[in-house]
Amino acid sequence: VCILSHPVPGVQGIVDAADAVAAARDINDFLAGRIASHPTRFAGFASVPLQDPAAAARELDRCVSRLGLKGAMVNGYTDVADGRGGAYLDEPAFLPFWEAASSLAAPVYLHPRPALEQRIYQGHSQLIGATWGFAPETATHALRLVHGGLLDRFPDLTIVLGHLGETLPYFAWRIQHCFEYNPSDRRLERRLQDYLCENFFVSTSGIFSDQALIGALLTIGADRILFAVDYPYERMGPATDWIDRAPISENDRRKIAHLNARTLFKLEVPSG
Repeated sequence: VCILSHPVPGVQGIVDAADAVAAARDINDFLAGRIASHPTRFAGFASVPLQDPAAAARELDRCVSRLGLKGAMVNGYTDVADGRGGAYLDEPAFLPFWEAASSLAAPVYLHPRPALEQRIYQGHSQLIGATWGFAPETATHALRLVHGGLLDRFPDLTIVLGHLGETLPYFAWRIQHCFEYNPSDRRLERRLQDYLCENFFVSTSGIFSDQALIGALLTIGADRILFAVDYPYERMGPATDWIDRAPISENDRRKIAHLNARTLFKLEVPSG
């Protein structure tokens, strides 16, 4: 079973709110129709028009409750027309969307897109995308959700990060350690490691590395890791060959390869 989604930037790259609302509905209807033709092979993530947060909440509800989609794919920050260039999901305007995601128990997959601020990459365009730029952009976006208090307000939210957590499992100790001595008056109910273990899942998309996998296992555990490929940007063969031979227990391999996803996304997988 593959869970399909609309690629980056998707609806997040549309500035006009009305156009984004219409595009999201068309994309979701098309995706649900194709899934209906192959219901034992495909599932899908909804596109959500966050340019209009209330409309995004309604569309998520429609997609999960009526179309049977498994949550939402959000391609990073959302383009806006107010001169800022983009808006991040910790901003108060997006609370209606997060309220809907929480009430629906709908996982939200936070996918990378090129950084809103590009100046650091001037003269080094090779670093902008998947080579490097995707990870710090998406990790920072995820940390904004944590440090903005969103997960204290909605403790049942589930967020999925690709690429084995966009470096956060590896760097979590230092982030938390330094935050505790930071002069900021912002404080949280839990440690970053706790949020990662309780509110996040990470997928293996695009990182077929034993060392990275073991780092994620030691930080968040096998129950929070999902097998993914990042197709069509990565090939299926190397991904499946890698997970078959990764130096982990067979029990953890089964969880990562299929059991966790079946539970999280409520997948009905036929036997045989």
